[in-house]
Amino acid sequence: MSISDELKANILRYHHVEKWRVGTISRQLNVHHSTIKRVLAETGVPKRSILVQSSMIEPFVPFILDTLQKFPTLTARRLYEMVKERGYPGGPDHFRQLISFYRPKKPGEAYLRLRTLPGEQAQVDWGHFGYMTIGKAKRPLMAFVMVLSYSRKIYLHFYLNARMESFLDGHEQAFKAFSGVPRILLYDNLRSAVLERQGDVIRFNPTLLSFAAHYRFEPRPVAVARGNEKGRVERSIRYVRDNFFAARMYRDLDDLNEQARAWCDGQASDRPCPEDRSQSVRKVFQDEQSRLIALPENPYPSHETQTVRVGKTPYVRFDWNDYSVPHQHVNCTLTVIATHALVTITDGTHVLAEHPRSYDKAQQIELNAHVEELLAQKKKASLHRGQNRLTHATSSAKDFLNEAAKRGYPLRSTTSQLIQLLDDYGAALLDEAMTEALSRDVPHPNAVRLSLQRLLDEREQPPQVSFDLSKNKQINELIVKPHALGNYDILHRSHKEKQ
Repeated sequence: MSISDELKANILRYHHVEKWRVGTISRQLNVHHSTIKRVLAETGVPKRSILVQSSMIEPFVPFILDTLQKFPTLTARRLYEMVKERGYPGGPDHFRQLISFYRPKKPGEAYLRLRTLPGEQAQVDWGHFGYMTIGKAKRPLMAFVMVLSYSRKIYLHFYLNARMESFLDGHEQAFKAFSGVPRILLYDNLRSAVLERQGDVIRFNPTLLSFAAHYRFEPRPVAVARGNEKGRVERSIRYVRDNFFAARMYRDLDDLNEQARAWCDGQASDRPCPEDRSQSVRKVFQDEQSRLIALPENPYPSHETQTVRVGKTPYVRFDWNDYSVPHQHVNCTLTVIATHALVTITDGTHVLAEHPRSYDKAQQIELNAHVEELLAQKKKASLHRGQNRLTHATSSAKDFLNEAAKRGYPLRSTTSQLIQLLDDYGAALLDEAMTEALSRDVPHPNAVRLSLQRLLDEREQPPQVSFDLSKNKQINELIVKPHALGNYDILHRSHKEKQ
């Protein structure tokens, strides 16, 4: 049981100053007597003065001490079985309580303060900051943190995953922010950095090695169980939690990263430098910046590449969402090249489609050209396609169409009218109007139109014009012959003559 320093101080004071017995301290402080005995033993109080009924273990103490000297991590349970075979009469619980006083304590380890030269080293790590909900998706909010060991300049950027492409992008953005590259980058045993480790033999991730060769820095993992070697980045992550992220309000990931950039350039740079508190991090970083390695002329390609299979429908599944491709490529294997903003689908070197990346879940992201080509080929699929589009765009479409079918309304006409309303008013307003129509038990497009008009009136928005004359082929091809203006002059003279 771990107890506070204040409680330890009270136990020692009551025992040494007030002369309270162990039982009295236990009752008054509501602490188990074994904890009190352990605290007293750790501070040098003779064991005989605090052990209760210890006489039964005394004949076995030399054997216990000798065994623990050879095997300091031997469990109390195994040690009890050994002394029991040698005649120990006590029970296991009492023995476990007593043995804690005889087990040798691990000596504390002293660490040297690690100092680095300007531009020599930076430390890198991920920090987990909960989750961000985007539509139906719940994604981890990961903070990439790089800190220069000399000046303690911090770079902070948030991502919705900790994949390799995010890891490398964080490096690139940090190098741009620092206007240079440190000579050595220290990593914990991250999977993105170290694939395997056997003692001093380390197998680095080959992608990281390629990235390091491009930017000409040395990747170096910290030793196992040596947290002091990367204490700068761990303290920086704690500093981010307490001084930036705590109670932070933000609209989305882009807004959060914009605030993080301003914080790194402002408050985090104006704090005193731990190595020289008479100067700010900003001032020390200005001196360090010239010692960094210059950036290469071309950036490293840090996009994510994934091979995908197109099924019977012209969509590829990537990161929980479906992206459209031309229908000629069904039942084919394609390649997805993804950045944080764009999803590109290729067939070899030929680009088939480019979509904005969605971090939602179960969404269909499609190009109108792909849909129109498929509909032109298979017009019979129009009804199903329209219903599918409605159900993905609005949450109430499925219930609305089910209720319309129960009343015998023609689904083709109903779907077509709702699609037109979707194009005219947008998904959010249509969903609200359909929900209102369902609440009134009138699952008909006319009821939806009335609800839409009422919603527009309440919000003082102009009515939508659903009929676009520019798309009417007959009107566009209509030839209008102008009348002779002389006829109007004759009518005008006749009118004057009559007056």
